[in-house]
Amino acid sequence: MRRTRGEHMEKLAVIATSPLFEMLAPAELARLAELARLYRYAHGEVVFEEGDLGDSLFVIVRGQVEVVRRGPDHAVKPLTVLGPPEFFGEMGLIDKDHRSATVRALGEVELLQLTAQDLRTFRLAHAEGFTFIVVNIARSLSERLREANARLAPPD
Repeated sequence: MRRTRGEHMEKLAVIATSPLFEMLAPAELARLAELARLYRYAHGEVVFEEGDLGDSLFVIVRGQVEVVRRGPDHAVKPLTVLGPPEFFGEMGLIDKDHRSATVRALGEVELLQLTAQDLRTFRLAHAEGFTFIVVNIARSLSERLREANARLAPPD
């Protein structure tokens, strides 16, 4: 598939506003836009299933996704809804484990995907930028853990 200049500029604009890529230099943002792939999903379409092997992360361009998880009784429990410029799927890149939840489109959704291989390629040329991405992922995971802790045991 041939990429147009307009598509590249749109990807760059999304990447530049994502908290995942805070503190990156313009050349680093441009390289990530080159590496990223744009995907479109219809309402209800699954981006990935709980239990799939995690090998990529996604940045939301347009629309919203719902994150759900199966309970012990196999009932589907909604966890959260995410929209632009949020990202998801990063846990699989960190722990190289299976997906902990299912993500599906709520309405029409556009996502940018960066695979583990894309990030390895990026790291070779932009070690400092790669470090910032890892710090931003850690910050996001920490924030999500604090929110989960607050829901499980609210302060007195």
